[in-house]
Amino acid sequence: MDLNELNQLELSNIAEWPAPAKVFVILFVCVVLGFAWYYFDTSDQLDRLKSARSEELTLRQSFESKQKKAANLEAYEEQLVEMRDSLGVLLQQLPDKTEVAGLLVEVSQTGLASGLEFLLFKPSGEIKKEFYAELPILIRVTGLYHEFGSFISGLASLPRIVTIHPVSISTLGQPSKEGEPGQLLVLETTVKTYRYLEEEEQ
Repeated sequence: MDLNELNQLELSNIAEWPAPAKVFVILFVCVVLGFAWYYFDTSDQLDRLKSARSEELTLRQSFESKQKKAANLEAYEEQLVEMRDSLGVLLQQLPDKTEVAGLLVEVSQTGLASGLEFLLFKPSGEIKKEFYAELPILIRVTGLYHEFGSFISGLASLPRIVTIHPVSISTLGQPSKEGEPGQLLVLETTVKTYRYLEEEEQ
C-alpha cells in the first residue's frame, strides 16, 4: 500500500479498505479505547488501591500497638497501683498548713541537738508549684565539721521531706568552743521543706 492508496481511502467506505488499513485502524481504536479506559477508570482505581494499602498499613501498626498494650494491660495496672501507693506515701511526708510550724521547730531543734549555734534562721515566703508549695528557710550556723554532718543526717531522718540546697562552708577565724580540737566553721544554706496544696489552692 502506498500514499496514493491511503489518500483514496474514505471513512464512508471502510468495508472495502485493504486489510492492512483495517488492521491499523482497529489497533489504533483499541489503543485509544485502552488508554481512555485506563485514564478514566483504572488509574482512579489504582489510586484508591494505593490509598487503601496505606490505610491498611496505618491500621495494622495501630492494631499491633494496641495489641501490645492490651497484652501488657495487667502489668500496667499493677504499675499504676504501685505508683499511686508511692505517691500516697510521699504525700504523707508533705506537711499540711497546720504542721508547718512544728516542722520549722524540728529543723531548729535538729541543729541545736547537733551542737550548732544559729546565727540566722529565716523562713521565706511559700513558692507555689503545681500541687505543692516550697518553704525555703535560709540558715547560717556555726559549729565543727562533724556537727554539720550530724545536722544534715538529722534532717534526712526527719519524717517529712527536707532538702538542702547550695551549701557554703567557710571558716569563722575563731578557735573551737570549750577547747575542742578543730576550728569553728560557718555553714550557710537554704533548707527547703514542702507542703501539699489543697485542691482549692491548686
